[in-house]
Order: sequence, then C-alpha cells, then structure tokens
Amino acid sequence: MGVIDVLHLTKDYGSGRGVFDISFSVEKGEVFGFLGPNGAGKSTTIRHIMAFSRPDAGETRLFGLETFKNYPKILSRVGYIPGEIALPQGLTGLEFLKMIQDLQKIHNNARLRELLRYFELDMVTLKGETKKMSLGVKRKLAIVSAFMGDPEVYILDEPTSGLDPVMQERFVALIKKEKERGKTILLSSHIFSEVDETCDRVAIIKDGKIVSEVLLSDLKHASQKVYHIIFKQKEGFEYFKNKTKKCEYIKVIDIDKSLLSIKIMTNDKDINKVVKDLSQYEIEEFSNIKETLEDYFMKYYREDNSYYTIKKK
Repeated sequence: MGVIDVLHLTKDYGSGRGVFDISFSVEKGEVFGFLGPNGAGKSTTIRHIMAFSRPDAGETRLFGLETFKNYPKILSRVGYIPGEIALPQGLTGLEFLKMIQDLQKIHNNARLRELLRYFELDMVTLKGETKKMSLGVKRKLAIVSAFMGDPEVYILDEPTSGLDPVMQERFVALIKKEKERGKTILLSSHIFSEVDETCDRVAIIKDGKIVSEVLLSDLKHASQKVYHIIFKQKEGFEYFKNKTKKCEYIKVIDIDKSLLSIKIMTNDKDINKVVKDLSQYEIEEFSNIKETLEDYFMKYYREDNSYYTIKKK
C-alpha cells in the first residue's frame, strides 16, 4: 500500500459521467501525475481522496486510513489545492490564511512569511477582500494555504491555472524542492511541461477509467523509437512502403505520398536491419522523432482532439 491509495473507486453520476473501478497508489516521496481533459474524472477522484464525497464502491486511503471516515485525523497532514478556487467571502487574504491555520492547528508563521515573499503577496494585497481579488492572486493564496503547514502530502488539482508564466516556473521549482524533501505529491495538470519536469510516474484517465500508467523514465528511454524517412524518388518510396507490409520489425505510423514521407516505429535491437533496408534507396532525410509525454497522451485522446485543447507554457 502507498501513502495515497485509490482502490476500485466507483462514483456513477449517470450518462457515463463519473469514475469506474479505478485503482492506483502513490508511494512515499513520489510525485504522481494525473492526466486527462475536463470531465475525464480527475477532480472526482481527488474529491474522494479528500473525503468530500462518499464513493458508490471501493475506497480511497491516506496513510492507510479510509479517508471518508477519518478526515479529521488526516486534515493537518495534507495540503490541498482545488481545481476551482472559491475563497470564503467577507474575509481578507490574511484572515483566510489565519482561518486555515486554525483549522489545521498549525501556525508555522516563518514558513508562511517565506511563501508570501516567494509568491509576491504583499500586505496591501493580503488586506484586501478575497471576493475582489484577481484569479491569479486567489490561486497564489490557495497555494500558500496548502504549503504553509509543511504537510507530508500534497494533493494538487490544476494548481497553476490562472498563474502567469513566472509564477508557474516558481511553482514548479517549489514542487521540485518539496520532492527533494521527501514529500508525497499527487499532481493533476493540463500543462505537459509541468508534469514532465516534476513527476516520476503518470496515469492517464479517460471516460472515468485509467487507460495507462507509465514511468516517465521509461517513456524517455523507451526501446521502441519513431523515425521519419523522406525518399528522394517515388520508386524507392513505393518499394519500401510495400516492404513494410510484410516486415515484422517495422510498424508504419504515418505515410504522406505527396512528400514521399513515411514515419515508422522499430525497436533499438532492429535499427541496423532498418538501416540496411534503407541503404537500397536514395534517402533525403532519416531522423529520430523523440516521443514526448504529450505524444504519449495523445495516443489515447487523438480521436478527441476537437474538444481537448493542449495547454503549453
């Protein structure tokens, strides 16, 4: 069992909405990325981990404790950032932070001051009413409130949404620092570079089900690689294209007849065979295309491109 455990969690809202028999664990000191578009089930899963909702089946655990029954015992040990920030009205920023400190019964004012400086939240801003604050300021307040108690675990749902690029970079640096300190982090994000820079392992959720889990180190050093080949002559292009139909060590990814271009996938152990095959033809270009986290993700969502917008820094 990990520090965070999701065990056969099901929450069915009807019409295909919800999460269905999903399971994963996050180990101590691990940064675990949770990827999927809006509506895929990320926030539903996180709300159950945070004990805001009771599952229809299965359970979620933190520190080995079932969360819905034991929330008071785990509150002070978890830093949480919700996907949608809704700060209580009628409070100033300072009053909000004091309220969270009182709820968690942790008053680490030295760390609080450090975080306020780091995210450039001055006293003029903090004395303003939360309802009048910009989204960026509200997001920074939410981040500070999650980190100021120096908890063991962070559960972060789209934590940098609404931040400018400078603050996004600072947040990533903060995550790296907390990772070095051995903190356990669940990070849901649309920003691939953010996940790629910080996470050890990633799960992809689609239509309420986990469709893949991958170690980012395995993705970066995968033995299966993609190559782009452009032929000088149509005859060579056609010969090679036909050869690949019966070739066990070459998988065709894409063909562009107008450019005489083919993208193939092959294993490292077979690359010499591929090079030998290609030596028979006149080649304009032969290059390796490194698969990114975004490429890997889009294998599962390519048919849904019309409604999912990739966010990049």
